[in-house]
Amino acid sequence: MANVTDLQTKYSKLAQEYSKLRAQNQVLKKGVVDEQANSASFKEQLKQRDQSLRKQEQEMDSLSFRNQQLAKRVELLQEELAVREAKGKKGKSKADSPSQHSLDTQRVFDEDLQKKIEENERLHIQFYEADEHHRKQEAELTTRLQDLEKDSEQHQAVVDGLTTKYMETIERLERDKARLELKTQTLEMEAKECRMRTEECQQQVRRCQSELNSHVKQSSSVIQEKVPFNDTEFGDYNSLNVPAHNRRHQLKARDVAGQALSFIQDLVAALLNFHSYTEQRVHIYPLDSSIEPISPLNQKFSQYLHENAAYVRPLEEGFLQLHQSITEDTVTVLETVVKLKSFADNFSSYTNFLQKILPYQLKSLEEECNAPLGTAALTAKNQELQTDMKKVTSVFEKLQSYIKLLALPSVRQNAIPESSTSAVFTQLAAGLHSLHDAIKEMSKHYNQKATLEQELPTTTQKLCTTTECLLGSLGSLTSSTGKIATFFSNNLDFFTSAGYSPRGCKVALNPLQAESMLANKKKAAAYIHAIKQDRPQSVPYRDALSNRRILTSSTESREGLTQQVQQSQEKIARLEQEKEHWLLEAQLGKVRLEKENQRIADLETQLATALGGSPNGQAAAASTLSESHEEAEREHKTAGKETALCASLVGMLCTSLTVDHMGDEESREQLIKTHYMARVGELTTQLQISDSKAVHFHSECRALAKRLAISEKSREALSEEVRLANQNITRLQDELTTTKRSYEDQLSMMSDHLCSMNETLSKQREEIDTLKLGSKGNAKKNKGR
Repeated sequence: MANVTDLQTKYSKLAQEYSKLRAQNQVLKKGVVDEQANSASFKEQLKQRDQSLRKQEQEMDSLSFRNQQLAKRVELLQEELAVREAKGKKGKSKADSPSQHSLDTQRVFDEDLQKKIEENERLHIQFYEADEHHRKQEAELTTRLQDLEKDSEQHQAVVDGLTTKYMETIERLERDKARLELKTQTLEMEAKECRMRTEECQQQVRRCQSELNSHVKQSSSVIQEKVPFNDTEFGDYNSLNVPAHNRRHQLKARDVAGQALSFIQDLVAALLNFHSYTEQRVHIYPLDSSIEPISPLNQKFSQYLHENAAYVRPLEEGFLQLHQSITEDTVTVLETVVKLKSFADNFSSYTNFLQKILPYQLKSLEEECNAPLGTAALTAKNQELQTDMKKVTSVFEKLQSYIKLLALPSVRQNAIPESSTSAVFTQLAAGLHSLHDAIKEMSKHYNQKATLEQELPTTTQKLCTTTECLLGSLGSLTSSTGKIATFFSNNLDFFTSAGYSPRGCKVALNPLQAESMLANKKKAAAYIHAIKQDRPQSVPYRDALSNRRILTSSTESREGLTQQVQQSQEKIARLEQEKEHWLLEAQLGKVRLEKENQRIADLETQLATALGGSPNGQAAAASTLSESHEEAEREHKTAGKETALCASLVGMLCTSLTVDHMGDEESREQLIKTHYMARVGELTTQLQISDSKAVHFHSECRALAKRLAISEKSREALSEEVRLANQNITRLQDELTTTKRSYEDQLSMMSDHLCSMNETLSKQREEIDTLKLGSKGNAKKNKGR
């Protein structure tokens, strides 16, 4: 279920980021549309300027034509003046008064003409200057319009690239979503199976408990009836018993301390980042220290924040020492964990540091509220952040008091009653959950504040980057505190359980009993080591390699070996038949030898009796000798006869057949002989087949054992690959988060750039409007003149 919740949270985060990217994409599209509208308006203005320029050129042509006419008229007037002067000289004597009058009129015309000429020159100069100024403005506007068109094209290309990237990101996220849904379904199926197995296990546990209860009742009844001695009756004496060493408790404590150490390391890293980025933000906002000095209050606040590592690092070091002090050969209870006191002192120093910087934090937020461009929404968010910081500091103070209480038994015995220890652990777990909630609220308010600050026109890129880093540190701080709170709640039963206590008593363990326990453990370990027998040596590595080569070669050449085995079996069958034949021949020769020895012994006895007896005895001896000679001759004759010998399970049959008696007996004995020979051949072949099957099965068993070892190695390799794949998945998820963060930074930069471009465009519009007004005023003046 935890995996399912993690997947749901990841999916919700991805959906939020996707909605944020869509909103930013809409902003970019709107900016591009505005740029296109501005470029169209600029083109329209350029057309209007061209039209006004043509009008001015036409006016200039008309003025030049008018000037030519005036110049011709002036020439005519000058000619008339010269003619009149010549006539005046001739008639000077005739009429003095009319000449004087004509001179006066001529002087008036000359002055009027001079004024007209000067005015014409001034108009020419003004027109030339206006024309030059207009051309310069037109060239500047043309170049500026070209630059703006290039910028708009670049922005359009960037927007297209970002759109493609976002589409690819959306497709990849959708694929990830589908994969995660499949994984969720499989996990749900596994969860159902686990529930069914859990129910079965619970039923088995109930049955076992019922059986154990019955056994306990029987045992208790037997003990009460048969064992009257009870050494745990008095509690005062039971406290003197030395408890047994609980290795399982020590391993669990070591494991729990290791997990807590990893969480504390994450918390320390998040706190360091939070304080460092807060210090950077103080130097940037509301006043940038690179431009103007910040307030004395913020200077003092940044100085205190710069010292945060001296208070945060000892938390990790103290808990690392506590983790190193918990080993398998120690006793871990509150009375023996001495390193917990140093961790509590380090935590108290960090809490004092938070109390020291809290007023400066509140005053710094008040300065941000008093900023010139601050809005009412920002002021409200700053007030909420002030409340959150007060709450976080108060929660740290509560945690400090609980940790100090837990560290007291290691300094002074019986400092906390046994009944109050579980309550302290429960309150500590509740305090960790409240710390997680407070930091979560502060992170939410900081996010809202950052969104409002990005809408301000005075927000710089440096401030946006610092705020993003600060929000990232707050996110990691929220996740680390949540993990610590969940971890502590899950292991609350282990923390409140009594790992060590004397038999028959619930009194807490004191250090003397712990020393006695460890001494007894060492003695027991030394005794077990003394009586422990050495294990037999295993197969050497080189022999194992040679056996592996032999096994591999045997499996590879199985067909050839099978053929060789068949040939060997046939050869062994022939040899077995020959062996049976020669055994029969040897038995037959042995029987003949016994008969000859018996006959010789009989002859010797007969000879001895014949030599020492009467003539009748001699005659009898002669008759016996003749009989023996006849018998020998018969045996020599029967040497050419056919001899048959047959062996069976009950005995041996030997027959001698003559050529003269080849009747029913010969056929019967021949049939018996052939039957038993065939039976012997069948048994021999069955024995050979059994031996070959046994050898084949033995080789197959060795091959299967080798294949099993290879499969075990492959399973280990596959498990290693799965572990590496999981590591790659986590690494890719981290890369995805960093990529998303970089995209967000790029989008914020683009939005800032669009804001600056909008400002420049508004300025250009104002300049164009002023130029229009100036050109219209000049045109009106020229028309009036």
